[in-house]
Amino acid sequence: MSDTHTPAASGGKVPGGHHPYHLVHPSPLPALGSIAAFVTAFGGVHYWHGGTIVILLVGLALVLSTMFMWWRQVISEAQVEHAHTPVVRQGLRYGMGLFIASEVMFFVAFFWAFFNSGLLVNPTISQWPPPNIHPMETWGIPFLNTLILLSSGLAVNWAHHSLRAGNREGLQQGLAIAVLLGITFLALQAHEYGAALFHFRDGVYPSVFFMATGFHGFHVFVGACFLTVNLFRSIRGDFTPREHVGFEAAAWYWHFVDVVWIFLFVWVYWWSSSGGASPA
Repeated sequence: MSDTHTPAASGGKVPGGHHPYHLVHPSPLPALGSIAAFVTAFGGVHYWHGGTIVILLVGLALVLSTMFMWWRQVISEAQVEHAHTPVVRQGLRYGMGLFIASEVMFFVAFFWAFFNSGLLVNPTISQWPPPNIHPMETWGIPFLNTLILLSSGLAVNWAHHSLRAGNREGLQQGLAIAVLLGITFLALQAHEYGAALFHFRDGVYPSVFFMATGFHGFHVFVGACFLTVNLFRSIRGDFTPREHVGFEAAAWYWHFVDVVWIFLFVWVYWWSSSGGASPA
């Protein structure tokens, strides 16, 4: 039965010509990931109710360990077992696209809350932002961070075109620049939070602001980690001009992060600082 699990490197089918799909080997990682997620959630609730932070840290460590082992296994399936046939690679692209679509809806919820209070139905708010809130200066750090993220997107595009052209040096330079710009973005956002004139519990506007921009910052961190892994993989020589689904996934994710930030900049920063609107 082992010959039905690993497609041949050439021809795109398993030995015997049965099918081009990859039937993965049994693994304890899905069960471990579920346990890790439960421990993390339980530890978070326990900590927020005055308990120790140890359970939360154990859960996070389990989550990170599961992610590391699972993704290393996927890379091994592609590089060692040659299990990622064209059909499998297309399936991976579909999966990444659906994941990004779910992330889009995640941020839609924050924008919904923002405009629901800013334009529509909350009778307790006479203007948006509320008069006791001093929004961030649009053309300071937010605008600089916009330029930084857009530049990082260009760097990722440069890396992609270099990879497709067989220019491994350009690939590595583009990825390195994108990672550095992502880290710079996070540092500036942390400074911005420290200088904010409002806090998370000061009302609806601060809550939505910190949730939306904070989760976006978390996505920038995840994307920077994603690109860093691809940088090390490119140094190792993993990608080829025709087979680089891992890089494509990272590039798509990074561009998604860029687009979300443009919406945040226009509405949460620019529109708010210009006076917003009075709810109907």
